[in-house]
Amino acid sequence: MSQTFGRTRWKRFAIVMVPTIAATAAVGVSIAQGALAASFSVSGQQFKVSAGKLVGQGFTQYGTVLSHDTSQATNANTAVPVAVSGFSTATINQLCQSVAFPTPFGNYTLTINAGGTYDAASDTATGPVVKASNLYIDMTDLKADTATFNDINIGVATGALGGAGTHSGDATNPGAFAQEAGSATLTGVQQTAWATSASTFSLNGLHMSLASGSTGCF
Repeated sequence: MSQTFGRTRWKRFAIVMVPTIAATAAVGVSIAQGALAASFSVSGQQFKVSAGKLVGQGFTQYGTVLSHDTSQATNANTAVPVAVSGFSTATINQLCQSVAFPTPFGNYTLTINAGGTYDAASDTATGPVVKASNLYIDMTDLKADTATFNDINIGVATGALGGAGTHSGDATNPGAFAQEAGSATLTGVQQTAWATSASTFSLNGLHMSLASGSTGCF
């Protein structure tokens, strides 16, 4: 990604809930071969996101490396390998995203909920829907109850990706490992990520809350 994220933890919030299929080993090999380079700096904190259901079109995934700001005083950075997942468009039901942070009064957690509710047993969603376009997520971990991919191609060269392609500014090797799918549907999603961006991000039914403690979305 070309943008640089600020150091303020509250600015680290974003939606992240796409599948991490690319093997960590593949990303590691690319780093060792010098194929990937730090593309932008991120603050020293990850955030959590959960979703009842996500349906996306134009899915792509590839590896890159972020520059993790480990010292605000010296601007020292540490490389962070991530799997980047992209969607041309996505709709999400029952979204939750949270980040815990220390304060002089103890630990607090900022939580955002949006997108109505989702019942997995009946596969029924009620209430408003969260919508995003040109969504790119830099992640390190994902869990999902179910994940269905249509027209999937595993082992595509990064430079040949269709769909959402790669995010402008990401450092990638055009011949490196990547994958794509026409569409993807995930339920019961839990994800940990460093950063995200989107052309549009509509948090319908938004509710933000701040509470003491470190309990977040999961």
